[in-house]
Amino acid sequence: MNLIIDSHEDVAWNIINLGRDYTHSALDTRNSEINTPKPAFNGNTLLGWPEYQAGHVAMIFGTLFCGPRRLEKSTYPVEAYSTPEEAHHCYSRNLDAYLKLTDEHPDKFRLILSAADLSQHWQQWEEHLATPAEVPPPVGIIILMEGAEGVREPAEVERWVEWGVRLIGPAWAGNQYVGGTREPGPLTQAGYTLLERMAECGLILDISHMDHESARQALDFYPGQVIASHSNAEALIRDINTNRHLKDETIQQLIDRDGVMGIIPFNSFLDAGWKDRGGRDAIGLEMVVAQIDHVCQLAGNTRHAALGTDFDGGFGVESVPREIETIADLTKIAPQLIKKGYNQEDIAQILSGNWLRILQENLP
Repeated sequence: MNLIIDSHEDVAWNIINLGRDYTHSALDTRNSEINTPKPAFNGNTLLGWPEYQAGHVAMIFGTLFCGPRRLEKSTYPVEAYSTPEEAHHCYSRNLDAYLKLTDEHPDKFRLILSAADLSQHWQQWEEHLATPAEVPPPVGIIILMEGAEGVREPAEVERWVEWGVRLIGPAWAGNQYVGGTREPGPLTQAGYTLLERMAECGLILDISHMDHESARQALDFYPGQVIASHSNAEALIRDINTNRHLKDETIQQLIDRDGVMGIIPFNSFLDAGWKDRGGRDAIGLEMVVAQIDHVCQLAGNTRHAALGTDFDGGFGVESVPREIETIADLTKIAPQLIKKGYNQEDIAQILSGNWLRILQENLP
């Protein structure tokens, strides 16, 4: 059994907007949401503490996320923002949700803020893997800001670092800093200044959701560590009609910068027309492995591919490959990689080792 690190989960957003309690099992949460609008809005959950344990998910990148009100078309009431002040408040609420979760349930969830925290946490999980403890280790959470509008001005980056943020993805949609998904465009002058402040603070830059142009500009400009926490290869996605994913030249640039790319097991990001081509039954984990393999083939090694599920990020079990019922089923990726010719060392690197290396080299 391998340990797993998942580089993108919208846990705080779900706690705040849907009242989900991730100390419970995914199945209990699903049962509690029957006859509510939540499953129709965000899908049936894939996440829960028992499932993290069953899948040996040792760490996640927990996002701070709020969407702009101009793009919020759902009738379900969720927090959104129209101004930088509203964005700051909304992102701060996300941060408070993680602090509350880890303060109230330290046996289940733990913030990872430093290299020392990481070392101690990872050692505990490795010992548990070798000799299962009666009380299993908590899930580690590294805080990733998705969309930088919670940063009202670039000078505020340092405060977010003091509050626990360790990675920033400047884009979700377009904003004052950068072009993003559905709203293309380059880095703005404020965006370049944001990247300068991030570099001064030693933050990891996440290019996921950045427009093709701005992502490549950022890869050229940013001197610090770069990743794509949750992106797939555009070249493999049938009928793609969005700037959401990465072109091969961008993936190669990320590889050249020693970055890592988290692959998303979301059906629409594997085949945009999956619903009309057999539905969920037509999508299997072999398509996730094909995405992983594509990155590895471009790199010529396994140092740059990983997992970034985006689970509970606007979709649920209804929209993931047929083999996945909860996050515990990420373990089924390993046998698929073996079939593809990957050895145990390769698999350990893909499932956790690459993200572990990034964190070891960049956490304060």
